[in-house]
Amino acid sequence: MIISIAAHSEESNHELAEKARKFVRSIKPCNPILLLGGYWGLMRVVVDEALRENIKTVLILPIEKENIEIPREVICIKSGCEFRCRSVILVRSGDLLVSLGGGVGTEIEIMMAYAMGKPIYALTNTGLSTDYFAKSFPDYIDDRKIVKVKYFDNVERMAEEICEDEIKGKEVNFG
Repeated sequence: MIISIAAHSEESNHELAEKARKFVRSIKPCNPILLLGGYWGLMRVVVDEALRENIKTVLILPIEKENIEIPREVICIKSGCEFRCRSVILVRSGDLLVSLGGGVGTEIEIMMAYAMGKPIYALTNTGLSTDYFAKSFPDYIDDRKIVKVKYFDNVERMAEEICEDEIKGKEVNFG
């Protein structure tokens, strides 16, 4: 299973960082490959924990940040794309999208996943703007009802459901 992870590009508070670490530890039994769009902010927390847990991790870097130093155990793809273009590659390449909370970049990635028909698992109560998605779009983002967004306030339960769903190779909608 390839899991695309959308996460805040800024440093997160201790509570959210710990939730991200707990998610990584909880998803390990699924034997996933994690895809992220960078090695800064909350994404760095996820990558570092994934490395501690020996989980394969791939970074799809935007051209603006492709020269950052990353751990050698991480597979690095220099996309040649600016941030939003990189997000298309990130979302399209995964079997599903997990949102651990963020701002407009994470929100764009959620919308892309929805439009592509990718399953979406979103953490709530992060203190970030993505928390408004659960209020604004409690089930579906629009009337096409492409894919139901699944919201969780417990990362262990979110990981458990992802593992149970065993999502692989879903058909993609380009609506």
